[in-house]
Amino acid sequence: MADSESFSAPGCWTACTKFGRTTKGMLLLAEIILCLVILICFIASTPAYSSLSVVEMILAAVFFVIYTCGLSTRINIINWPWSDFFRTFIAAILYLIISIVVLVEKGNNSKIVAGVIGLIASGLFGFDAYFTFPLRQQRHAPAPTDPADGSV
Repeated sequence: MADSESFSAPGCWTACTKFGRTTKGMLLLAEIILCLVILICFIASTPAYSSLSVVEMILAAVFFVIYTCGLSTRINIINWPWSDFFRTFIAAILYLIISIVVLVEKGNNSKIVAGVIGLIASGLFGFDAYFTFPLRQQRHAPAPTDPADGSV
C-alpha cells in the first residue's frame, strides 16, 4: 500500500520536492538547467559540441529520478555513489576541455556564452564530484571507547 501511494501523483510530487530541497537534489537540478542552457547556446552557434550537454542532461535527469524514487536503495547491483562520482568527475573534465576549446576558437556571442557557462558547469560538476566522493562519506558509526560492562 505504501509503495502505491509513493508512485501516485501527489506522492510523486512530494518526493520530488522533498529530494529537490536536499543538497544533492539542488546540485542535480542545477546541472540539468546548466546543461539545457549550454545546449541552447551551442545549437544557436554550432551544433558540434552539443552532444556532451545532451548526454549529461539525460544522465543528470536519470540520477535525479533514481534518487527521488529511492531506486538506489532497491537496485543493489550498481554501486550508485561510485557511478555518480565517475559521472560528475568525467563531466567536469570534459566541460573544462570543451569550454577552453570553444573560448579559444572565438566564435559568435552565443558560442562565447556557452564557453563561459561551460566553465561554470565544470566547476559545478567538480563540486558535485567532491560532494559525492564515496570515500569522503562516513558509512559506519564510530566504535565505542567505554567498556560496555562498566568495569575497568
